[in-house]
Amino acid sequence: MKRSGILNRHLAGALAELGHTDEVLVCDAGMPIPAGPRVVDLAFRAGVPSFAEVLDGLLEELVVEGAVAASEVRDANPAAAALLAGLPGLRLVPHEELKLRSRDARLVVRTGEAAPYANVLLRCGVFF
Repeated sequence: MKRSGILNRHLAGALAELGHTDEVLVCDAGMPIPAGPRVVDLAFRAGVPSFAEVLDGLLEELVVEGAVAASEVRDANPAAAALLAGLPGLRLVPHEELKLRSRDARLVVRTGEAAPYANVLLRCGVFF
């Protein structure tokens, strides 16, 4: 058994398969899941695990070169907006556009978050 890092075998395996420019949608329990991408559903119950916990763990494992989130997050969920503010190359777009863009994600990681607009599309970078 792994001592640290991501212990969920489905998520650890999916992350290991990602390459440069692949996109990962990290979403709350209410975000529509697009057909097509691999889905790792971490939701246990409302709020568990939180968007913040999952995003923090993923950022320890991934190189991120860009991110897209819903512009509505600024007003509807200031806590999530604050978490997203430090992401490299963050672009804010209307929520409907984020849903359309998420169709091209290679991986969807669903959290148990039950707060509005706690969603982000991460674009993978490279470590060299």
